[in-house]
Amino acid sequence: MGNVSFSLIFNFFFQVSKLGYGCMGLTSMYNSLVPKEDGIAIIKYAFSKGITFFDTSDIYGANNANEILVGKALKQLPREKIQLATKFGIVKLDRTQVVVNGSVQYVRSCCEASLKRLGVDYIDLYYVHRIDTSVPIEETMGELKKLAEEGKIKYIGLSEASPNTIRRAHVVHPITALQMEYSLLTRDIEEEIIPICRELGIAIVPYSPTAHGFFGGKAVVETVPTNSFMQSHPRFTGQNLEHNRIFYLRIKELAKKHSCTPVQLALAWILHQRDDMVPIPGTTKIKNLDENIGAVRVKLTEDDLKEIFDAVPIFDVAGPRMFEKDHHTTYQFADTPLPKNSK
Repeated sequence: MGNVSFSLIFNFFFQVSKLGYGCMGLTSMYNSLVPKEDGIAIIKYAFSKGITFFDTSDIYGANNANEILVGKALKQLPREKIQLATKFGIVKLDRTQVVVNGSVQYVRSCCEASLKRLGVDYIDLYYVHRIDTSVPIEETMGELKKLAEEGKIKYIGLSEASPNTIRRAHVVHPITALQMEYSLLTRDIEEEIIPICRELGIAIVPYSPTAHGFFGGKAVVETVPTNSFMQSHPRFTGQNLEHNRIFYLRIKELAKKHSCTPVQLALAWILHQRDDMVPIPGTTKIKNLDENIGAVRVKLTEDDLKEIFDAVPIFDVAGPRMFEKDHHTTYQFADTPLPKNSK
């Protein structure tokens, strides 16, 4: 194994590589479609470098393409050494419209379908991808608990959940990990979510840890691909981009001090936040994957962390982290109704 051969432990039982790999980009709207053989090759390469934690979802790619691709890659890797995470809950109605479904029946049907597509007997970490605001989280968690007892999933995670939802879910069955957007540009979880996770022993899996490629220079020194939805992202366009450009330039200067790239510094900053915080950057290029892996070798002191933190004042970042009309905004830090029998 290669450069990420050391592991972290979630809840004392779930052991993963310090850096994960987000598979979404292999079949998503962020970039041009990656040929299947190339997608499989990059997953295998990541494993050869010590990454054992792979993240997918049933919503990534047309017709569940991402899970199918990951499943094909897994057939060429030792399953017992892989920590596989997938998700359910987002239902695509058409190209632009989705709903969220956390009903008991949907939980089970999604899990069983993912197991078949992935070609595995169990899923290591199964996330509620978005919280259904019409279904008590206790009902969703109750079915997930049954799936865990049946051995179909090992651990349960949530994504974009509110503090109240996290606490209520954790009562039904321990939550192993919470997946949330977190980067130097997006730090909404610092005030309430991170403290709750520390209190309850829940690991945090930051998605978009390089701010959708911002700290890789996307839209700042590199052009965003014309087929990418990032072309219209509120932080990557117009005056917002001009305003935010200064943050990239500041991190670029600090990266020189640490003999690393801006991407590596942005990832290293996250890796130094807490021991059980595992970012899952995604890329379709081997050279970018190697660059991401290099972040684990960057060492930062408390003074360094403060200097980086201060270089990107979070309240000065221009533009929301999601499109204002994006369906996902409805389910940010989402809460659910109480069970009917609760007082």
